[in-house]
Amino acid sequence: MTTTLIVIAVLVLFVLVVTVKSVLVIPQATAAVIERLGRYRTTAAPGLNILVPFFDRVRARIDLREQVVSFPPQPVITRDNLTVSIDTVVYFQVTDPRAAVYEISNYIVGVEQLATTTLRNLVGGMSLEETLTSRDQINNQLRGVLDEATGRWGIRVARVELKAVDPPPSIRDSMEKQMRADREKRAMILNAEGQREAAIKSAEGQKQAQILSAEGAKQAAILSAEAERQSAILRAQGERAARYLQAQGQAKAIEKVFAAIKAGKPTPEVLAYQYLQTLPQMAQGDANKVWLVPSDYGKALEGFAKMLGAPGEDGVFRYEPPVYEKPETSSPEQDDASVAEWFDTAPDPAVAEAVRAAEAVARKEVPGPLEQASVERGPERGTLGSSPAAREVGAGEPRSPHE
Repeated sequence: MTTTLIVIAVLVLFVLVVTVKSVLVIPQATAAVIERLGRYRTTAAPGLNILVPFFDRVRARIDLREQVVSFPPQPVITRDNLTVSIDTVVYFQVTDPRAAVYEISNYIVGVEQLATTTLRNLVGGMSLEETLTSRDQINNQLRGVLDEATGRWGIRVARVELKAVDPPPSIRDSMEKQMRADREKRAMILNAEGQREAAIKSAEGQKQAQILSAEGAKQAAILSAEAERQSAILRAQGERAARYLQAQGQAKAIEKVFAAIKAGKPTPEVLAYQYLQTLPQMAQGDANKVWLVPSDYGKALEGFAKMLGAPGEDGVFRYEPPVYEKPETSSPEQDDASVAEWFDTAPDPAVAEAVRAAEAVARKEVPGPLEQASVERGPERGTLGSSPAAREVGAGEPRSPHE
């Protein structure tokens, strides 16, 4: 009984082992190379595969995905005898598992060595500057050589990248100094350009300021001359009217005095008394030399009374004035139509218009130097006299009212 159980157990175990040996499951993106009695039989595809137990075995499992392998830095000598350290990264994919297993013992080591030797050949024909600036060219040449050489290994090289190109420390210091000097040179050039532009802008601003100042001085001089002219005209007209009125006043005063004398009917005694009061005034002053003879004085008064007066009942001559007629009064402007405009006090419309134009020019906003420079740099850039500010100032020039 015990022997039978042992035999049954052995058979069950044998069946299990045979079953496990007969079934092979391959994951996706993976391939297995199957050998039968040490000879290649087939390549197992992903999924369930049936094997002959104890005869078939898996030689190698190959990953069919694209693989990324980073190789350690390799010292490479350039054409100008400088040693640089270059790191490479290779992207490849196994396309033929059978060739990858049987054509080369270790395809990763083979790709690494092939990339190193090819890289040394390429960089050896370039200078350091070409090596640093020709990475794309080196990558393309490396990929072409590796892809051609690894094709018989069942490998396709997708791309090769230079991860780092490190020159010697002394060369790096020299390159940093060169780059620093180059940057300082560019900075000095930019600074000089900035100063040049600033000087140009400043000169343009000063030019525009001088133009506007000259235009303003011109307008001020014109307005001042026009104002002096108008004021001189008005003063002359006022003096003319004042002299006319003064002459009329003196005439009226003399007329009133003579009318009062005629209305007062003065006697010779009164005239003699007034004459005696006038004599001291005639004698005033160092240069006045007046000598009066009493007999002549009496005769003069007698003749003056007889000439102006008429004898009365008592034989005394008395002044008999004619009938006094009051003169008609009239305003100065009614005496003559030609002088009526002398007394016109209304403001001159031309003067008022000139004042308004000057105020408009004074209140007008003057553009800044930057805006003026942008206008001059436009497609319609003109001369100095035809600038927008000059045209605006010139447009406000007042004209003489008689022009």
